[in-house]
Amino acid sequence: MANEQPHRVALYWAPRPESALWQAGCQWLGRDAATGERRTQPAIDGIAAGVFEALTAEPRRYGWHATLKPPFRLREGTGLLDLDQAVQTLAGQFKAGTLPALRVEPLGNFLALRPQGTPVAANALAAACVEALQPLSRPLSAEDLQRRRRAPLTPHQDALLQRWGYPWVFDEFRFHCSLTGPFDGLDAGSREALMQAADHRFNHLPPEPLNSIAIFIEPTPGADFQLHRHWGLST
Repeated sequence: MANEQPHRVALYWAPRPESALWQAGCQWLGRDAATGERRTQPAIDGIAAGVFEALTAEPRRYGWHATLKPPFRLREGTGLLDLDQAVQTLAGQFKAGTLPALRVEPLGNFLALRPQGTPVAANALAAACVEALQPLSRPLSAEDLQRRRRAPLTPHQDALLQRWGYPWVFDEFRFHCSLTGPFDGLDAGSREALMQAADHRFNHLPPEPLNSIAIFIEPTPGADFQLHRHWGLST
């Protein structure tokens, strides 16, 4: 098997493709990152289909997930085989468990599925992914740094960006599955309709296991992210 190097890789928590949450999330976003198939998005009263499609464009490209280690480029001379081996080793150091109940709520200026209470195990897993996989990560380019700094950052967040390639890690990390991109400009009635539709779709689902690390890949610049594989945590 060739040790290929996609444009970027990411470490995510993602439900298994056979799960109810994976199917619900993929339909909401309009794409299945495991198969690459487009899905028919649900109709939401009060929101035009084109508006909803645009609202979900950003998370649709990245696939249905919660980030553990955000997208990064592999160092020269390393590839997916090296990443698979490193993630397999890391996954074996953590015990499988269950996430706190996930509920729909705003996070900043977008809508997300968030755990109720502090997800201690998920936070620890994310921190380990960031730190343990950093040796495989290529340093950010000047262009990447400039792009990341377009969002207002505190001095602490900027220091995290320079050290780890992303400002929202460790104490700045918030476990979430993005349901929309930014909804700036969306009127209050549309936001309420969106929240109600998301509540109806996601808030009745059973608790989810925290039992694997998923590798997603961006094959070429700007391509949709694809599910590469799950590595199971220790049982």
